[in-house]
Amino acid sequence: MDLEWNDSQPIYRQLRDRVVAMILDGVLKEGDPLPSVRNVAADYRVNPLTVLKGYQQLVDEELVEKRRGLGMFVKAGARSLLLKGERQKFLAEEWPRISATIQRLGLNAEELLKNGRPASGGKPDTKRDTKPGTKPDTKTEER
Repeated sequence: MDLEWNDSQPIYRQLRDRVVAMILDGVLKEGDPLPSVRNVAADYRVNPLTVLKGYQQLVDEELVEKRRGLGMFVKAGARSLLLKGERQKFLAEEWPRISATIQRLGLNAEELLKNGRPASGGKPDTKRDTKPGTKPDTKTEER
């Protein structure tokens, strides 16, 4: 998970969005525990109440469940629920702008598919593959 926060959104919302991205990417699977509030707060130097507020949004959206004395866990069906919502959001909010740009540039499906391959060659993004409360391997990044 990226250590940087942007000023355009509250930190609790950014934290919630990062956990959602990890669920969608399969980094956090159904039944997996979320890192403790204390660990995330300490690792990312944020107030524990901020982390708790981000986690509470996930509980309110029924993506995560609290288990008394054990912590918070990704609920069964969370990924499919997120995929459905994120697809609808993409089609309603982002696709019209993207579609207009495609038409304006005169691109066709073949060109888009040919050039639409991930730049990393399909390799996972290491920033997104790190669970909150854990840090990326810094041995290779120190230089």
